[in-house]
Amino acid sequence: MDNQNSHNNGGGDNGGKKKSSFNRIMIILMITFAMFIVYYYAASAIIKSRTKIISYTEFQKMVEEDKVESVKTDYNNKRYEIYTTTYEDDGKLYYVGFSYDPEFEAYVTEHGIKYFGIDDESTSPLIAFLVEWVLPFGLVYGALFLLYRNLFKNGGIGGVGKSKAKMYVEKDIKTRFKDVAGQEEAKDSVLELVDFLHDPEKYTRIGAKLPKGALLVGPPGTGKTLLAKAVAGEAGVPFFSLSGSDFVEMYVGVGASRVRDLFKEAQQNAPCIIFIDEIDAIGKSRDSRHGGNDEREQTLNQLLSEMDGFDSSKGIVILAATNRPEVLDKALLRPGRFDRRVIVGKPDLKGRLAVLKVHSKDVLMHENVDLEEIARTTAGAVGADLANMINEAAILAVKSGRTVVKQEDLMEAVEIVIAGKEKKDRILGPKEKKIVAYHEVGHALVAAMQKHSEPVQKITIIPRTKGSLGYTMQVPEEEKYLSSKDEILDDIRVFCGGRAAEEIRIGSITTGASNDIERATALARNMITMYGMSEEFGMVALEGIAGEYLDDRRVLNCSDSYSAKIDEAVKEIMSGCYEQSKKIISENLDVLDAVAEFLLEKETITGKEFMDILERVVRERNGEADAETTPAETTEENKEADAESAVTSIDL
Repeated sequence: MDNQNSHNNGGGDNGGKKKSSFNRIMIILMITFAMFIVYYYAASAIIKSRTKIISYTEFQKMVEEDKVESVKTDYNNKRYEIYTTTYEDDGKLYYVGFSYDPEFEAYVTEHGIKYFGIDDESTSPLIAFLVEWVLPFGLVYGALFLLYRNLFKNGGIGGVGKSKAKMYVEKDIKTRFKDVAGQEEAKDSVLELVDFLHDPEKYTRIGAKLPKGALLVGPPGTGKTLLAKAVAGEAGVPFFSLSGSDFVEMYVGVGASRVRDLFKEAQQNAPCIIFIDEIDAIGKSRDSRHGGNDEREQTLNQLLSEMDGFDSSKGIVILAATNRPEVLDKALLRPGRFDRRVIVGKPDLKGRLAVLKVHSKDVLMHENVDLEEIARTTAGAVGADLANMINEAAILAVKSGRTVVKQEDLMEAVEIVIAGKEKKDRILGPKEKKIVAYHEVGHALVAAMQKHSEPVQKITIIPRTKGSLGYTMQVPEEEKYLSSKDEILDDIRVFCGGRAAEEIRIGSITTGASNDIERATALARNMITMYGMSEEFGMVALEGIAGEYLDDRRVLNCSDSYSAKIDEAVKEIMSGCYEQSKKIISENLDVLDAVAEFLLEKETITGKEFMDILERVVRERNGEADAETTPAETTEENKEADAESAVTSIDL
């Protein structure tokens, strides 16, 4: 019974397809015939307007006036065709009625006119019919057929509705999981997808279903696209890659057509992987309150429909990447569509070391290179940043005339990525140079005199291309994931140290602390609104995060009255930390002057040199022995200062 029903349904479908094809052919034939009739009458009208029938007497007059260039005899139509020698008649063709005259040829030739006689048997009537009627009819029909196929079968003129996905077959994908370093948890989350694509029967035998989709979420540059390619490479299946913006066009319906075409092509190549990068371009939440985008919403609706419609047992997996998961439509994120959310975050110390090893495996490295030290100095860096650092180090080595990359190249590359290249054309005057020196030493001095501050690794007053006139670098001794209230307050005091040194020793304040104030204020505000470290407000979340993986923008979740109180509390924290920074500077002016003087001379000092000067001055102050000890000379080895994410900069 079931087989019979299936057979009848299939026959009905075939009959419908045949009828549809016949209707299309008839429509094309009718359009072609109509166009040919219009063409025929239009051509006849044009020919008629450019021809004229004259009498034999008029023809003789034209011959006498030397206006005739050539004459042809048309036996089929019983007439002479007269071609003139001038352009006065706008290319008109004259006809003279045919009458047999044996002396006609002699008459025209003695007047210097070319004469052509046409044999009525020279052209076959069948050939003439084919050329004049069948050939034009066939050309018009063929052109209309191709146009129809482009419009309705290929999704629009020029294939505008076809999917733009780039398909990579197994041999084209060289990426494997070993190429994705620093994302072990993310790789574990997608490992089941690879195993399922390799051996789907192992899961279907017990009743398990393949997850339809996985959403890769994380900041830019963490390797979401690379991880998707590694999944396809490990599984050994075709990989369709495209961006969310590839679906969007100005014409409504084109995006939906491309989604249909993409899934149709994927089903023909199953098992396979579809990867949609930046899916937030089409997957934003549908909101009619502020008006909508019909094209984007139709595309999203079609995507939701296709994800519900395809059979996951065939081995089609959808991977998507975004750094804005908060804007995605809830219907897109529910189980049954994107069943898993895989976090591809910033790597930790171990992960950064693994990333550096992956990107440096094809780079010639000196034996003294310590990648673990580079990993410690790049807290907060993502995979793309680390790859860029390795490449910059290789470029620096070539510019220096070396054949291998040394540790100093890597350190300089870290500084280039963090603060920019040295700006050699910006020369500071003596006054500004002194201000910058005291400002940076103020940061370092406050950091050195506090218990919870990270150790200073480098102080420089050489301007960089990213806007800083100088900066103080601190490197954490170990990887930290939590910060205490005391540590945050110490960080705020370090940021205030530059302005405090300016005010106390220079006697005025400058615009150089703008970046310091901004970052210190952000820390103080987070203590109150997000970390619950304020006695006045207690454990209350007064702000939320919008764009966690992009701009980390804060959104207030409180009333206007509370907002004003928050501002007052932030001001109180900032004022208190600033006063404490000024106190530290005032109690150690001898250290401030000594380090600033040394920095003005050398322009760059290492953390070891800074601590040597500090210890010497403190011993001198206390009257201890070895007061004459001088700081170590700056050597090339000492210049290999550590870079790091906590950079305190002065912007003038």
